[in-house]
Amino acid sequence: MSPNELRPEGPLDPYRARQASAAEPPRPKAKPPRKPRRGWGLLRIMVVLGAGLLVAGSVGGYGFYRVIVQDLPDYRWLADYEPPQMSRIYAADSRLMAELATERRVFIPIEAIPRRLQQAFVSAEDQRFWEHHGVDPIGILRAGLTAVEQMGSGRRMGGASTITQQVAKNMLVGADRTFARKIREAILAVRIEQTLSKERILEIYLNEIFLGQQAYGVAAAAQNYFGKSLDELTLAEMAFLAVLPKAPNNYNPQRFAEAARVRRDWVLDRMVEDGAITAAEATAAKAEPILARPQRRPDMVTAGQHFSEDVRRELVQRFGAEQTTMGGLVVRTSLEPPLQAAAERALRDGLTAYDRRRGGWRGGVARIAAGATEWMPALEAVTRPPGMAAEWRLAVTLEVRDREARLGWLERPDPRAPAVARTGTLGLEELGWARAVIPPPPGQAGVFQLATQGTRLGAAPRRMGDVLEVGDVVMVEPAPVPAAQAALANRGVRVNLRQMPAAEGAIVALDPNTGRVLAMVGGYSFERSWFNRATQAMRQPGSSFKPFVYISALSMGIPPNQMLLDEPIEIATPQGLWRPANYSGGARGWVTMRQAMEASLNMVTVRLAQHVGMERISQTVADFGVIPNMPRYLAMALGAGETTPMRMATGYASFVNGGRAVTPTLIDSVQDRRGRVIWRADARQCEPACDAGPDAGPPTLAGERRQVVDPIAAYQMVSLLQGVVQRGTGTRAATGMTRPIAGKTGTTDDYRDNWFVGFTPDIVIAVWLGYDDSRSLGPNEAGGSNAAPIFREVLQAALTDSPAVPFRAPPGVALVRIAVGNGTILEAFRPGTDTTGQRRLGEGAGGGGSGGGLDSALGGLY
Repeated sequence: MSPNELRPEGPLDPYRARQASAAEPPRPKAKPPRKPRRGWGLLRIMVVLGAGLLVAGSVGGYGFYRVIVQDLPDYRWLADYEPPQMSRIYAADSRLMAELATERRVFIPIEAIPRRLQQAFVSAEDQRFWEHHGVDPIGILRAGLTAVEQMGSGRRMGGASTITQQVAKNMLVGADRTFARKIREAILAVRIEQTLSKERILEIYLNEIFLGQQAYGVAAAAQNYFGKSLDELTLAEMAFLAVLPKAPNNYNPQRFAEAARVRRDWVLDRMVEDGAITAAEATAAKAEPILARPQRRPDMVTAGQHFSEDVRRELVQRFGAEQTTMGGLVVRTSLEPPLQAAAERALRDGLTAYDRRRGGWRGGVARIAAGATEWMPALEAVTRPPGMAAEWRLAVTLEVRDREARLGWLERPDPRAPAVARTGTLGLEELGWARAVIPPPPGQAGVFQLATQGTRLGAAPRRMGDVLEVGDVVMVEPAPVPAAQAALANRGVRVNLRQMPAAEGAIVALDPNTGRVLAMVGGYSFERSWFNRATQAMRQPGSSFKPFVYISALSMGIPPNQMLLDEPIEIATPQGLWRPANYSGGARGWVTMRQAMEASLNMVTVRLAQHVGMERISQTVADFGVIPNMPRYLAMALGAGETTPMRMATGYASFVNGGRAVTPTLIDSVQDRRGRVIWRADARQCEPACDAGPDAGPPTLAGERRQVVDPIAAYQMVSLLQGVVQRGTGTRAATGMTRPIAGKTGTTDDYRDNWFVGFTPDIVIAVWLGYDDSRSLGPNEAGGSNAAPIFREVLQAALTDSPAVPFRAPPGVALVRIAVGNGTILEAFRPGTDTTGQRRLGEGAGGGGSGGGLDSALGGLY
């Protein structure tokens, strides 16, 4: 045991303590217990909670995504998308007639859209269009910052939709303002970008976007606002179009010119930022005013509205309503605008002339207060009557004297300027036609009574008060103001009282060699009535039907100088005895077929129909396309059946073209939106020479029209109808004309219908006049006096610059000179027929014969 071990415990001296500490290693000091840190625990909780929320959010987001994606529309069809495009109807001279559209759009391929116009829309709507992939995060951030800056200002927040998103919205998801729609739109935009090229996306956008005034797409907008095609637009006009997608109505230059200008200049500045144009170009464009032009193209045909409507109906029947209004069809028609305008003018003038002779004065349009100051707003509130001529004015009677009246009307040289008052004087000497209409006696006011009596008129007015009273609103036409008086804006001028006729009419003009309808007028005014009387009104043709009876006899070999009996005849029918009579009364005894046609003798026609047989005549009429399935009654031989002016023109066309069937056509060809011909009226097939090269000579087209009557009989009928115009009932159709003309008048029972159907070698024209309710036109109002002059006016317009061409005689016909009246003519005979004129047909058949049944109300046509 060492001494140290035996030493009792006690404090050591410093020396020994130092030795002990040096000999033994130091013991570590005990650390105090660490207190728990509350911040780290909270962080762990938050991390765990965040991770949980992230997982839950991811799961929920994925579920929401799956729900959104589940019913997303198929976007892949956009690769082949062709937007709805309006169809256009063109006249024969390539002028635009009408546009058919539910949305006014003209599809333009991206290659044909000017690059600057493309860039104008990109700069205005989506500056990073060429860089992003459907959604633009930078644009979204910019829109968010802008929204924060404008918070509380009351201004609408700007969007961050890209052009691709707008395509998705317009084409696929709709425009409802919901968060789900924005998500669907963004997803579809990304997918569209993965499927379609940028050029295709921009092409769809520029052709689909709505730009105001019913214009969809940039091409339609360029036409609507500026009357230009895309390649004619200036830089300023391109920039203006790029303004419109945001709010077309708010930037309408005719209503908000300043707002439109400011926004256009903003687009130009954005184009400078994007390097699309220079600052100098932008400055020059900003100096250009926004001059919006009328929507209607200056070269658009304004005539032929009944024609255009019939074309639309045919397109719907042939291609369907959707293809007609949204298929971008290019329709070429046969309409000749100058002839159409002349036909419309001739019909209006003819109806007006008749109305002044037989219609009487039917009163004014309305009555208003005619004080010194209040008449202007009262007159402005009166509705313009449909069909009123553009050169006429609504005028109020301000003062009535014994022999004259003072009237006032409003002129508006500038549609945006206030109306200007004008006054004029109406003289009594102008009102000889304005006789009062006498109403029928009590209890006799019906269509039947009016049809048998005609309109009854009083005496000519003897003082102005017989026609007008103060406050009457009437239609007037101001007389031209001499140049010396033009500066006196409010000086009174002479005016003429006007009235729209109550009677109606129709005209058809077609090419007999092709059936192409060159002009068609369906009534006094399309604005007044859409009903097309040329194709829809079934009317009795009267004596204009007789040529189909006579050509049935000619085709049997009966010669045109055949002697026929003109004597009273009685036909036994289930309704009793029918006694047809001639229009002029009396009887002529034995006459030739030519004389019977020229004088339009009814009794001869009935006897001839008995001989030929109504069965044969009915078949002839069906072959000519005039009346299908015509009843076999003898009264039908005098035109008691019903047909249309179009069918009558078609039937007469077969006379002049050698007896071949004619199918009237309004449409020459139809092309689809890509220019491919999908229908053509001319179905003739070209012989192999078409593919033989330029050295093979002209090709031969194989005709496919059916021969409905032999050419000799057709030419004989042409010759007979020439006599009607030269010496018969139709002389007024050729007054002042020296070219070959043929035709036939028609006037039905009680003068309900007036007809003239005539032709030259190159054109057939059918004219009809009558009332829609079939009342009488009045005693002695016949086709020769009403319809024939209208025919002449139309024919003069059609043949203004064409040389006179004779009717072409077919091979084999024998032309024999015979005496007619005080001269001679070349009569056409079939080889082997009697040319002496001594043979008599039906001698001894003075009465009787079976009519086979007759409606007594159809008798007595002239």
